[in-house]
Amino acid sequence: MSKLDKEQVLADFTEAYQQAYGKKPKIEAKGGWYSIDGGKNVRLAQVAEELKTLKGSSKDKPTAPKAGKKTPAQSPDAPKVNKKAKARSSGSGMTARELWRRKLEEGMTISRLPRGQKS
Repeated sequence: MSKLDKEQVLADFTEAYQQAYGKKPKIEAKGGWYSIDGGKNVRLAQVAEELKTLKGSSKDKPTAPKAGKKTPAQSPDAPKVNKKAKARSSGSGMTARELWRRKLEEGMTISRLPRGQKS
């Protein structure tokens, strides 16, 4: 594993980010962790990996937004998704809890539902 040069990686990342997104990133460093534009804290090696992806996609504009930025689904104006409806989106139409309960009831097993669960 090669040793990364912090200043070089950050300079290259800033240049590639500016080419890809048209603005300079705001990089905050704290205790070996780096936050880019207020996003998730990452290590220098992860910044170097992101640099590789930015350099690879510099020819065509990246379609995915940077980690930590709000996507339309995360915006406050986005419609709320019912968690039960999301859980029932599987092919069987059952939640994970219902599927597990049925599996335990049908199978010849010594496994049982946790205490406090009604059968």
